[in-house]
Amino acid sequence: MGYTASQIRQDLNNFGGFGQQGYGYNVMALREEIDAILGLGNHYGIIIAGVGNLGRAIANYTSLYKIEFEIKAMFDIDPLVIGTEINGIKVRGVDSLAAYLEDCDIDIGIITTNRESAQEVADIMISGGVKGIWTFASTDLKAPESVALQAVHLSDSLNELVYYINNRRT
Repeated sequence: MGYTASQIRQDLNNFGGFGQQGYGYNVMALREEIDAILGLGNHYGIIIAGVGNLGRAIANYTSLYKIEFEIKAMFDIDPLVIGTEINGIKVRGVDSLAAYLEDCDIDIGIITTNRESAQEVADIMISGGVKGIWTFASTDLKAPESVALQAVHLSDSLNELVYYINNRRT
């Protein structure tokens, strides 16, 4: 990876002492500690708002990780999509999102709506107690500090890749 053993040790020491000098690390214990630091191994309830191509792709992808991430519900505005099932989960109308959140404790809300609807959906999720939002909407969302917000801008990522392609030192 291009890092020295000393750099790795220093980084790990920021989270506590995991190894023994001269003996190294117990790999299983280190992995468990890193999982705990990252919050892996916990169970997270997820909802998806926007069940177009990207929402469906995410629903199909995260279903591989049902041990930690469980999609509890999906919401959309398209009458042709509402009532259909994806991986055994019936798609609901987005107008029922607030009521759903009153009855269910959800950790993560995923937004794959258009940019015009994204903030409104985020506001409903925030009011409903969602702890974190993972958004793919092509706009910047506002959320209080108490709600973790992770925005994925696909075009930015693609532009970054193009930059690296064109600025490689050979």
